[in-house]
Amino acid sequence: MEKKADHSPLTIADRSAHQIITSFLEQTPYPVLSEEGSHIDYSVRKGWDTLWIVDPLDGTKEFIKRNGEFTVNIALVCKGVPVAGVIYVPVKGELYFAGEGLGAYKMTDVKDPGPDISWEQLVSCSFSLPVREERSKFVVVASRSHLTPETEDYIQKLKETHPDIQLISSGSSLKICLVAEGRADVYPRFAPTMEWDTAAGHAIARAAGAEIYQAGTSLPLSYNKEALLNPWFITEPRR
Repeated sequence: MEKKADHSPLTIADRSAHQIITSFLEQTPYPVLSEEGSHIDYSVRKGWDTLWIVDPLDGTKEFIKRNGEFTVNIALVCKGVPVAGVIYVPVKGELYFAGEGLGAYKMTDVKDPGPDISWEQLVSCSFSLPVREERSKFVVVASRSHLTPETEDYIQKLKETHPDIQLISSGSSLKICLVAEGRADVYPRFAPTMEWDTAAGHAIARAAGAEIYQAGTSLPLSYNKEALLNPWFITEPRR
């Protein structure tokens, strides 16, 4: 196993997934920004109104730990806004997908559908998000690998209005999916993330009636910025 420039693990799976995904996406009219691909200079990217943002293997640490909490993330971004997204959870055989104006969905027990399956066929095998379920506790989802003091402080403040809080730890973009799915009420992230970590989940959250807000503001995250680092954020139902 190798190390990336930031010393996080880089596996053969990262590169293999990148090559497979980009080989398909490069057949579309839109350029691809992938974590494992070459990072195009902003002087070129700023002319991209529409692009794919891809994380071939989100949650590399979870992959190495073999806990199953890693995902494949693909988003279509138009003018800085994620308008479509797919998140696949290989170990669980689960697929989250969404399109602006089309809704958000989850498919379980995923089998290879073949290249010609239609949107209508995908939807017919899936259930719509969010799922409305009765819960007695306010559920906060947090990073399994990056629970910072700022996040712990935020959770403590939540207890002032929600004394009966349940904390769920999860890896990768699954944390965003849990809010989109309705299984969690909020996901605070006060630690570094990159655009490819959130773009697909953001598209799914938006289509499910949630949003990813820049912490301390009512502004959503935006994409294809000059600096690809996200600000701190909070994922929750749309205000």
